[in-house]
Amino acid sequence: MKCLLLALALLLPPVAADAEGIEAEILHVTRDEEPAIPFSFLEPVPEGEGVWGARLGLADDNASGRFTGQSFRLTEIVVPRDDTLGDTPGLADRLASGARLVVSDLGRADLDALLALPGTADDVIFNARVTDDDLRREACRANLFHTALSRAMRADALAQYLVLMGWKDWFLVVGPSADDKAFAAAVRAAATRFGARIAEDKPWTYEVGNRRTDSGVTNAREEIRPLTKVGDHDVLIVADEADDFGEYLPYRTALARPVAGTHGLVPLGWSRANEQWGATQLQRRFEKQAGRPMTARDYASWLALRGIGEAMTRAGGNDPALLRAALLAPDFGVAGFKGAPLSFRRWDRQMRQPVLLATTRSLVAVAPEDGFLHRVTPLDTLGDDEPESACGQRG
Repeated sequence: MKCLLLALALLLPPVAADAEGIEAEILHVTRDEEPAIPFSFLEPVPEGEGVWGARLGLADDNASGRFTGQSFRLTEIVVPRDDTLGDTPGLADRLASGARLVVSDLGRADLDALLALPGTADDVIFNARVTDDDLRREACRANLFHTALSRAMRADALAQYLVLMGWKDWFLVVGPSADDKAFAAAVRAAATRFGARIAEDKPWTYEVGNRRTDSGVTNAREEIRPLTKVGDHDVLIVADEADDFGEYLPYRTALARPVAGTHGLVPLGWSRANEQWGATQLQRRFEKQAGRPMTARDYASWLALRGIGEAMTRAGGNDPALLRAALLAPDFGVAGFKGAPLSFRRWDRQMRQPVLLATTRSLVAVAPEDGFLHRVTPLDTLGDDEPESACGQRG
């Protein structure tokens, strides 16, 4: 029903707000980063990733705000490439002067710097990018909400599908970066949680040659075959968040086994392959606006804006304390085009949501899978449940 109302709102002319109409300013903060080197020119690096999702969310909020006398304004702040976040012109002043709603499309170091700035303790901040589990555990904060999936949620979603398929013996290949090792730790925990077994566990220690030359392809094959000559297993799980080597693994392993994890079958917050639950409507509107498909990073920023819009409608205003209470209310929900209302966990501020398991062109499954039961909602089988949460926030 909410999706239908939003669609109708997008078609209706604006309605003049009354004299008590409420406007909310939302800060979207990102950094000007060095463009990533694409693995293949068949898939160019998306431009404006994150902010285009926020812009679509703003349009949707203002469309529904026509019925409630509420309006929303997005202030986009881009941290220069070589500057520290605290030196960004206008950012610290804006926060100190009362910018109470912030969407962070920042990496971990910048997010930590943002949270340390004066004036942010009472703000409502949405993390739309960082997947680190400790931000939902011992490093959690009362005012920090997460629309980006945690690594634990992604690993649990993958584990549920593999266990459901009967693929319970895993060969884990782990890249050298701290992020790779963090995802691998989440995979190991998910194996324990859902009754799978890490049959083999190896680090990736090779240097693949130029990916666009014959020698690079040959080097990859000659390095991968000896690395993967291990005991029998059902699936190879790769932890390569930097996208350095994972794409080389399919079809080059010593045993003919499927690949999953950061490559192959990937757990995602959003996928261009999703066409269910009205997702095609969202995909088309985004592509019309941005000129490219929506990514998981775009989706997380879109969710943050939609969460703000829904919370303002329920709270009847833009006071941060009222908005925080609305976001954590038991009946709060955002229509996220994933088959279930999306809401925030009171204990760690993580948005509970289905996780899509997809290849580049196909949606394979959606977690939580049938059969994985929970006393409140199956969505809480993905990531930290309340009894096991290391976060000290409970509402």
